[in-house]
Amino acid sequence: MRPLRAGIAGAVVVCAVLGVAPSASAAAPLPARMADTGGGSQLITAEAPRTSSTSGTVTWWDRRADGRWTKAGSAPARFGAKGLVEGVRRKQGTNTTPTGLYDLPFAFGNAAAPGGTSVPYRRVRGASWWCEDNGSRSYNRWTEPRPRDCRATESERLADYGTQYAHALVIGFNYHRPVRGRGAGIFLHVNGRAATAGCVSVPKADMRRILAWVRPGRSPHMAIGTSGGATALTRY
Repeated sequence: MRPLRAGIAGAVVVCAVLGVAPSASAAAPLPARMADTGGGSQLITAEAPRTSSTSGTVTWWDRRADGRWTKAGSAPARFGAKGLVEGVRRKQGTNTTPTGLYDLPFAFGNAAAPGGTSVPYRRVRGASWWCEDNGSRSYNRWTEPRPRDCRATESERLADYGTQYAHALVIGFNYHRPVRGRGAGIFLHVNGRAATAGCVSVPKADMRRILAWVRPGRSPHMAIGTSGGATALTRY
């Protein structure tokens, strides 16, 4: 064993004298410090340093039978061009990524599902759209074909984004009970050229790894937030 450097040794002595032990919570993995992880045994965290950030880290975690969380992988991430905002306060068209804890309803892609994918996966076709028209009955939904009440200028034709939507996971933000004007089409997808319009993106190889890893039977969720402050991941 190498001898302790003087500064470290001194710190150990001080802790021993004062009866202070290193904080166990500080060393605990991020999911163990969160208020809620969705109740399942798989979790994806997307963490930015601050709300103004456009980049950070996506990490995916497994909860073992003994309740302990272990890191399964991580990747550099991109966020909205205008940073992040609390999900319940988000407004559509602001290029912000909504913070919060969400489920992952299904996956889709312009490319075939990676080997090992078990989450429901929809292959994009020419008539596949994501409706983002606030006036449509199909607001914040995959539609095929695009309904007449969903304007093309207010929606995304998924085939037009061959790079970003080569593979994607739908993030359940504003999905189950959509609030008009809050935002639609928030995904975890493959990186484009720069920051996103509100989604979270990762390199293509990492997106493929995530899709092969996620298991619907383990109730996977995704938490988006910052390292500290009002939108800290530990709040969710």
